[in-house]
Amino acid sequence: MSQESLYEKLGGEAAVNAAVDIFYRKVLSDGRISSFFEGVDMETQAAKQKAFLTMAFGGPHNYSGLDMRRGHAHLVERGLNDSHVDAVIEDLGATLRELGVTEELIAQVAAIAESTRDDVLSR
Repeated sequence: MSQESLYEKLGGEAAVNAAVDIFYRKVLSDGRISSFFEGVDMETQAAKQKAFLTMAFGGPHNYSGLDMRRGHAHLVERGLNDSHVDAVIEDLGATLRELGVTEELIAQVAAIAESTRDDVLSR
């Protein structure tokens, strides 16, 4: 008997799609981090994020983007730091709460996001 993945517990593709759409609305209105998305094609960015989160949460592996270190190196050069990662994790948690996700699952999502911090920040 296989254990249900976090991806399945969150609600699968529809839930990840809804979360990413709400998440980027929050990010783009968050003065702490919105400048990092200036000039970014948000449709492409959202598609990459949906594929990445699906993989990270144990769903189908269709992510073909850069690894976290290479994908964020240009942002580190622009000053990306721990406070920005904190803001992203905070916005992600707020998104999931808005969607009615339990605190237990939000904590699991936050732990996965936290596990990428050193790579995102090129440490």
